[in-house]
Amino acid sequence: MSRKTPSEMSVDEHIEHIKDGPRGRRVAAVFDFDGTLIQGYSANALYAHRARNLELGPDEFVRTVRTALGEPLSEESFNELLLQGIRGWRGRTEDDLMELGEQLFAQSIAGSLFHEAWRVVRAHQNQGHTVVIATSATRLQVQPMARELGIDHVVCTELETEDGVLTGAVVGRPPWGEGKAAAVREFARQHRISLQNCHAYANGAEEIPLLQAVGCPHPVNPAPELANYAAERGWPVLRFTNKQNQFHPMAVARTTGLVGGFAAAVSAGLVAGLLTFDRRGGMDLATSLFGRVAGHLSNIDIEIIGEQHTARRPAVFFINHQSTLIDALVVSRLIRRGFTIIAKDEVRRIPVLGQVLTLADVAFVDRSNTSKAISALQPALDKLRTGVSIAMSPEGTRSLSPRIGDFRKGGFHLARDAGVPIVPVVIRNTGEIMWRNAKVAQEGTIEVVVHEPLPTAGWTRQHLDDWVPRMRQLYVDTLDDWPGTEAGLRWSAAVAAGVRASSL
Repeated sequence: MSRKTPSEMSVDEHIEHIKDGPRGRRVAAVFDFDGTLIQGYSANALYAHRARNLELGPDEFVRTVRTALGEPLSEESFNELLLQGIRGWRGRTEDDLMELGEQLFAQSIAGSLFHEAWRVVRAHQNQGHTVVIATSATRLQVQPMARELGIDHVVCTELETEDGVLTGAVVGRPPWGEGKAAAVREFARQHRISLQNCHAYANGAEEIPLLQAVGCPHPVNPAPELANYAAERGWPVLRFTNKQNQFHPMAVARTTGLVGGFAAAVSAGLVAGLLTFDRRGGMDLATSLFGRVAGHLSNIDIEIIGEQHTARRPAVFFINHQSTLIDALVVSRLIRRGFTIIAKDEVRRIPVLGQVLTLADVAFVDRSNTSKAISALQPALDKLRTGVSIAMSPEGTRSLSPRIGDFRKGGFHLARDAGVPIVPVVIRNTGEIMWRNAKVAQEGTIEVVVHEPLPTAGWTRQHLDDWVPRMRQLYVDTLDDWPGTEAGLRWSAAVAAGVRASSL
C-alpha cells in the first residue's frame, strides 16, 4: 500500500493557533510521554539502572530487545511485558521507587525533554487549559517531569501497594492503546470536559485511539503507520527536533571543537597574563577568543537581540542557567571583556582547576554558611568596585529544564551594594544545545535577548523585594512569547517609572 505524506505545521504556527483559540480549563491538552514530551523512552533509564544492579532477568531482557526492535504489541502482550517488569519490584516500598524516579529524572530523563514540547505545554498553560500527561509508563517515570513542567494531572500505570509496599501487580487497566483512550475519556468525564474541544499529542500507532477521541489530534514525529493514518485524515504533523546521541561522529567532532576552543582560549589567556604580568588582560583575551572562535569550531551560532544594553559597565549580568560550557560560550560572546564569574570557595582547593580559576580572576565565595550568604559575596563586590563586571545566575544553579526557577536575592544585594545596574540576559535554548549532564553538544542556534538594565543605586530593602519577582517574571514572559517584545516594553516602562520615583 502506498503511503501518503501528511501535511506539517511548524511549532510556531501551532502555538499561534493555541493563542487564538478558546481559553479556560474546559479545554484539555493531553500529552503522551515517551516519544512525545521526551525523546526516546523513559524506560531506557530504568532498564539501564536495573541492568547495572543485576535486576534484569534474561527472559525479560529478550522480550525488551524484541520490543525495541519493532515487534508489534497488542494490548495483551504489552500488559504481559509490563507485569513481567514490575514483578521484580515486589516487596519494595513506594517511597523507594519514587526516590529512584527522582534520581533517574535528574540523571537522564530531564535531558530528553523536547524543547518544542515544553513550548507547547507552556502555550496551553498560559491559556488556562487543563494539561494532562497520559502514558503507559509508571508514576516513578513520569511524576518528576510533571512536577518540573507544572502539570497537575497524570494518567499513568499505577502500581498496586499494600501498606506502602508494592505487590508486583498494577491497579486497573494500564493506559496503553485503547486502554489509554478509555482512561482519558474517564478523566474528561470526571472533570466535565468535552473532548471535542481538546488537544492530544502522540507519536505511535498505538496512540491512534487517543487521537481519534479528541477534536484536535496532533501527531508528533509520527511513526510510519501513524503518519499514513494522519495523512489519510488530514491531521497536520508537528516535528520536534531530535538530538544526536553521544556516539554520533558529528556530535563528537562538534564537542571536540567546542572543548578544544575553550582550552586554547584559556591557555592563550594564561600565557599572556603570565608574560605581561597582567592577569586581567589575560582573562579578557581568553574570554574574547572563546566567544569568537569556539562557536565556529562547534557549528553553534548565537543570535543576540538588545546587545546595546551590555554597554553599561561595570554591571551584574543575570543569565538563566542550564549548561555550564554553553552558557560560558554565550557570556563570552556577549560581554567579551572586563567580567568574571562567581565560583564556590571549595573549587579553589581542587588541584589544577583551582589554580586556573584563580589565575582567571574568578570571584570565590563561601556558600557553606547560608546565614552569612550576603557577606560571603564580598569578593564579588570587591571586583565590581574595581570596575570588573560579574556574570551570574539569579537561580543559583543549573536548571533541569527551560523552566525559570526561583530567583535568589544574593545578586540583587550585590548590585545594590556596589551601586551598579543589573542587566537581564534571557537565553532561550542552551539546554537544547548541551544539557547539564550531556556529554556532547548539539548543533544549532542559541537565541539571546538582553533587556534594559535595571539601576540599583539608592535602593532600599523594599526596592529589592519589589524587583526580584518583577525580574523573574520578565524572564518567564520573554521565554513564553519569544523574543519578549511586549514583556520588554513593560519592563522598560517599569524601569523608567522606578528611576523617576527614585529621583523625587
